[in-house]
Amino acid sequence: MAPDRALAAQARPEQEFFCFRVGDLRLGVPSENVLEVLRAGLLTPLPRTPSFIMGVTGHRGEVLPVLDLLRFLSKGEARIGPRTRLFVGVTGSYVAGVVADTVLGLRRIPVSEILPPPLGGDAAAEHLLGVVQASGNQEAINLLNFSKLLQTARQRAVAR
Repeated sequence: MAPDRALAAQARPEQEFFCFRVGDLRLGVPSENVLEVLRAGLLTPLPRTPSFIMGVTGHRGEVLPVLDLLRFLSKGEARIGPRTRLFVGVTGSYVAGVVADTVLGLRRIPVSEILPPPLGGDAAAEHLLGVVQASGNQEAINLLNFSKLLQTARQRAVAR
């Protein structure tokens, strides 16, 4: 039986997120969903795949699909450059590389500071755990429900 969310928040007053920037978005995913960060290498495009799959790349003897979160969330298109990084994201048996323009690092966020996703938002809001208002002149960080995002991406890719 799963613990009540309020009890879980009391047991874990902070949550660790891997924060990064892609395009104009500042995003975070739970750190337990990130295996490692690597330089974006050569991508092999795949025919007849959704536009948010940029292609595949080899990593440690495995073939990883590489996701463009900007296209997946309908916020633009990522570009691979010399400073582009990929983080290897995992949930259950699903593993994928995700494009990140800039890695902002790990950040411990008090659960009490995580605001709920905006109501009536765009399609991207369904994949949000919440939003953290940044201090000072920094932008807010959108916290992704990475497990749900990766499962939805897989369903969309298989449905084609």
